[in-house]
Amino acid sequence: MSGGPPLPAECARLAAALRELRERTGLSLAALGGRTAFSKSSWERYLNGKKLPPREAVEALCALADEPPGRPLALWELAEQRWTGRAASAPGAAGGGAEGTPAPPPEPDTGRRPGRRVPGWSLAVGAVALAAAVPLALVLLSDEDAATGTAAGPGAPGSASVPSYAQSFEPGCHGEDCEGADAQAMGCGAQGLPATLATRRSAGGQRIEIRYAEKCGAVWAKATGLRLGDRVELTLPGADAKEVRAASRRDTEIYLSTAMTATDDPRRARVCLRPAEGAAECFAAPGG
Repeated sequence: MSGGPPLPAECARLAAALRELRERTGLSLAALGGRTAFSKSSWERYLNGKKLPPREAVEALCALADEPPGRPLALWELAEQRWTGRAASAPGAAGGGAEGTPAPPPEPDTGRRPGRRVPGWSLAVGAVALAAAVPLALVLLSDEDAATGTAAGPGAPGSASVPSYAQSFEPGCHGEDCEGADAQAMGCGAQGLPATLATRRSAGGQRIEIRYAEKCGAVWAKATGLRLGDRVELTLPGADAKEVRAASRRDTEIYLSTAMTATDDPRRARVCLRPAEGAAECFAAPGG
């Protein structure tokens, strides 16, 4: 992109957010192409800001990264406004004169491979979200809960907004097949599947969650804000303990999850944070 116009700020922020999500998944570009309806080359363009990704691509990456889609989609809304030129043509937009009009960014790219179908839930979500446009995006960008909040449980207020994807998506394992497996790799952490049974903020600021995906029949612990050397342990009666440790500085900057434990009664789950310094803190799911 050297020698060309600088990437608009809205588009640069979106590309940076997508790169962060991709790093969190641990997937290569080829693996992203295999797990989504978009090709390896398309993902390279999206992640480097060369092309505007379709909304469905952002949703798919959020699902793979186990990330609530609110903030990434808000960034996409703003980038889409800039990419299509609608932001510049809006009443009161800065630089509306001939000399102040920035060079148009690259055209949007569908990136879909022939023969690959985009799930119907993505199209439905897109149609609903377009009605909200920029005002919704600005609200979501200021809402920290949208970026770090937990999934709504069945019947919870707002759960109707979760697309039918959670009902139609089939994860890679169920029951005993999920024992010891990674929730992310198996799709058990995909958008709308897991419910957060309990959350604890430790004295040191670490955030620990007990998560359960009924469709997978498995429970796991998710931790963010760990410090170097911190360990998180998940136990259930009659099952092997599952543990994850922050072994590098990178581990302290992203979330970590234990392997899954197969169970049909996640209320028996108990999680302990064993910090590198200080006393252990343990808690269980409600009713356990």
